[in-house]
Amino acid sequence: MNRHVCIHAHFYQPPRENPWLEAIELQDSSYPYHDWNERITAECYAPNAISRILDEDGRVAELVNNYARISFNFGPTLLSWLEKNALDVYQSILDADLESQRNFSGHGSALAQAYNHIIMPLAVSRDKYTQAWWGVRDFQHRFQRKPEGMWLPETAVDMETLDIMAGLGIKFTILAPRQAHRVRVLGSRNWLEVRDQGLDATIPYILFLPSGRYINLFFYDGSISQAIAFEGLLHNGEALAQRIIGAFTPGETKSRLVNIATDGETYGHHHRHGDMALAYALHCLKSKGLAEITNYGDYLSRHPPNHEVQIVENSSWSCLHGVERWRSHCGCNSGGYPQWNQSWRTPLRSALDWLRDTANPLYYTLSRKLLRDPWAARNDYCEIILDRNEKRVNQFFKKHAVGRLKESDKIVVLKLMELQRHLMLMYTSCGWFFDELSGPETVQIIQYSGRAIQLAGALFEQDLETEFLNRLELAKSNIPEHQNGKVIYGKWVKPTILDLTRVGAHYAVSSLFKEYEESISIFSFNTTKENYLCITAGRAKLAVGRARFTSRITHESSRLAFGVLHLGDHNINCGVREYQGEAKYKVLVKELKEAFDRADFAETIRLLDKHFGTATYAVASLFRDEQRKVIAEILAPAVREAETTYGHLYDHHAPLILFLKDIGLSIPTPLSMAAEFILNAKLRRAFEQGQIDDRAIQPIMEEMRQAGVAWDETTLEFALRRSLEKTAGELLDQPDDMALLERLARGVALARSMPFEVNLRKVQNIGYRVLNHLWPGLKDGTDQEEEIEQTYRTIRTRLGELLWLRLN
Repeated sequence: MNRHVCIHAHFYQPPRENPWLEAIELQDSSYPYHDWNERITAECYAPNAISRILDEDGRVAELVNNYARISFNFGPTLLSWLEKNALDVYQSILDADLESQRNFSGHGSALAQAYNHIIMPLAVSRDKYTQAWWGVRDFQHRFQRKPEGMWLPETAVDMETLDIMAGLGIKFTILAPRQAHRVRVLGSRNWLEVRDQGLDATIPYILFLPSGRYINLFFYDGSISQAIAFEGLLHNGEALAQRIIGAFTPGETKSRLVNIATDGETYGHHHRHGDMALAYALHCLKSKGLAEITNYGDYLSRHPPNHEVQIVENSSWSCLHGVERWRSHCGCNSGGYPQWNQSWRTPLRSALDWLRDTANPLYYTLSRKLLRDPWAARNDYCEIILDRNEKRVNQFFKKHAVGRLKESDKIVVLKLMELQRHLMLMYTSCGWFFDELSGPETVQIIQYSGRAIQLAGALFEQDLETEFLNRLELAKSNIPEHQNGKVIYGKWVKPTILDLTRVGAHYAVSSLFKEYEESISIFSFNTTKENYLCITAGRAKLAVGRARFTSRITHESSRLAFGVLHLGDHNINCGVREYQGEAKYKVLVKELKEAFDRADFAETIRLLDKHFGTATYAVASLFRDEQRKVIAEILAPAVREAETTYGHLYDHHAPLILFLKDIGLSIPTPLSMAAEFILNAKLRRAFEQGQIDDRAIQPIMEEMRQAGVAWDETTLEFALRRSLEKTAGELLDQPDDMALLERLARGVALARSMPFEVNLRKVQNIGYRVLNHLWPGLKDGTDQEEEIEQTYRTIRTRLGELLWLRLN
């Protein structure tokens, strides 16, 4: 077979973690999911781990792990999130690399990536090395092997970056066809100019580097990649397969590789069911003998390059102007607001460059007193980022510290390392990619700069914020109300900056609404409760206590005392201070308790001011997720009251509503709102009960149809889907439970009857496995077991039809 196909998918998401909490907070725009990482995992990363191949009747005939049959890379920051939040998907990715090694002569399909997706040609040399080194180490940690290839963010390339990669043992990378400048046969003196046209992208190339090293380059097929990403080629898997085969030259006798590269999110997130089109295209190519599926490492080992290439330096795959998209108003944008400009890119990068170049000499001066080689220590800090356990931290200090450091000096070193991490995170490419300075991706990288400024201020006792903001002010927003970068910093960065006192305030306020164990974790902080008193008087509640708060990142720790008064609703007053000894703490507790016991709330507030000063905290001080939970609890009585009122209104007037609907008259707004609110809430609760009772649900659905109310499709679909997935999960653990099987069948039938589509992907996957592989079958063949078997077969057939499964 001289026809080979390799499809590469670049899976990556902009980092979304709060730089202080090291976790993604609630993102309303991703509803009904918690955040966009969770949503895209459900739409793309999970489906590709278990994709479906359909038969000619549209039934699920086979489940496949797409990752095992393509070439892929995952951004290290995304893999870190998946490991913590979607372990099954994460494990499928690791398993796929092992499977691909078996399929492709020992060559795994996973590629490394420069760590946090910075534009490498625009980085300083030291950062280029660290980004590549961290990418390699992250890969080795996860995939337990050395990477053969590395993906360059945005395929942005220059010779220095390639030389660094080659020095780290990277054998190849992938570029866009327009990034090739000229080529020649090895040994020939004659170069052929190929920029923008004429490049043969079906063969590998070798690039000789100034250092004497070399690296191999693959150039993807631009037209097919473009059609997959933007021209609807994923609407049909067979059409995709035929388009790929059409890229081979008829009658060609030499080995050729058609390789494609797109964002991995194309397969499911950008194009619904794109994972299935990919799976079916690969199935067609292989089952029909149209081409051999391979990966880059496998192909390169069998077909080493016999052509040399020179590249267009400072070029990328998503900017026609090279790398200008990440530093100037070059004209590249996402197309949503053509009247906007991106002139803000230049002053934004300039401000970040100033911050980096000002902080780095300060970093070196301080760290050289504590570390043998500050820059080598930074490179090895990746080991701690990967696993922040005590053993790793101790190994780091043993290798890099100058002598035995005091605990306070270790905290300084960890802060120095975090400073360097955030000085690189603030260059994450997504901050410049889109149209507007106030966009979430750009605000995110400005938040990283805010964390770097905070760390620098604590370490060097210098104010870097003022000058940074003066420079950031030159970056102008396209939205008048946001004005410029300085204003945006004040709106969305300043409020997120936190210290241990703020963590203490979060703990104190939230403790009114949930009972904490003695030791807990609050995002990236550990909390140990030492003393706590909580008393109530009617709706009012007072909590006084002390606890120790420690950062798991920098090991900085503080013992804090707090007092918090809740007078009902959102009226909360909280004070936090450093613990000042047992005597003062006892006075604090005694005075607050005495005033509260007298129900003298004005005096209680005065005492909070006396002991804690005027810098008090309230509900707004809570971190976003907990804030939403607390607000929901505060609002719960009002919501119940509203629901009761709406319920009475609807129950009283339901016959009138149905009458008006029958004779074609419009229903008064108050009545239609009551009907919509009550019936949707009633149906949602029925879905969320876990054991879906279709006999109780059907009358609610019929009532909704008769009343003509609008269905809250997003909320209802999500609730029903999660209930069905829970039942399917239980069946996976108990495949011989006939009652569960029947309940799932009735639930799926209910889902099929809904006036909106319910995503049954996960239920189908579990059903396919249970119905085809896990039923234990007959034991001794008794009459009773024969009857059970027959009942099972009946339900199995019905559930298989409902889930559109091909059964064995």
